[in-house]
Amino acid sequence: MKYKCVIFDCDGTLLDTLEDIAAAMNQSLILHGFTPAPLVKYRDMVGWGTIRLAELALPEDARTADNIQAVGACAQRLMDEQSVEKYLAKPYPGIRELLTELSGLRQAKKIATAIMSNKPDSVLCRLIDVLFGPHTFDMVSGLRPGMTPKPDPQAVWEILAEMGKNPGDTIFMGDSEIDIETARNSGCYPLGVSWGFRSRSTLEAAGAARIIDRPEELWELLVPSSKF
Repeated sequence: MKYKCVIFDCDGTLLDTLEDIAAAMNQSLILHGFTPAPLVKYRDMVGWGTIRLAELALPEDARTADNIQAVGACAQRLMDEQSVEKYLAKPYPGIRELLTELSGLRQAKKIATAIMSNKPDSVLCRLIDVLFGPHTFDMVSGLRPGMTPKPDPQAVWEILAEMGKNPGDTIFMGDSEIDIETARNSGCYPLGVSWGFRSRSTLEAAGAARIIDRPEELWELLVPSSKF
């Protein structure tokens, strides 16, 4: 095996969650007396976590600490309270097939897989269990109180330590500059994906070592001599 571990981002990488994120934040904005943001604007705003998203979604003249905290906390509560079965989130084409192929390597202990996301941990774990089933990944880690969000590398190092893996043997796969920066900060291989929320030029500028257009292209990095 060329690499022994893959850490996936979630939003924009495994799952198209943009509508669910926008719906929760826009509902929170409305509840606090602000105008909701157009869906298209969320493509460039997501990825840093709910509090930062609230800051970006608020009008510039309303970005006070109190407003940011109130709108962000409300949006997270709305996501926590909503039944996952009512979410519009869905895996990107080819993701389920890729994970099925990876499951054989996981069972043979040849590779480990994890998710590292700035999505609230409570929401992330429920969503992954419903859409992919429990035990699809070795670890699933979202943002929890007291954690520093990506691109800080600490959470990545903790995941790797828990799984007994090293950064140099690990691919970090994501769709945003935040993920590429996280990979580089932690010493992992920075793999960008073109099907998510950010542009190819954004990923290139962030320092992606490679950008793939289809999930099955990951297989070439894991087992270069084989075909998906």
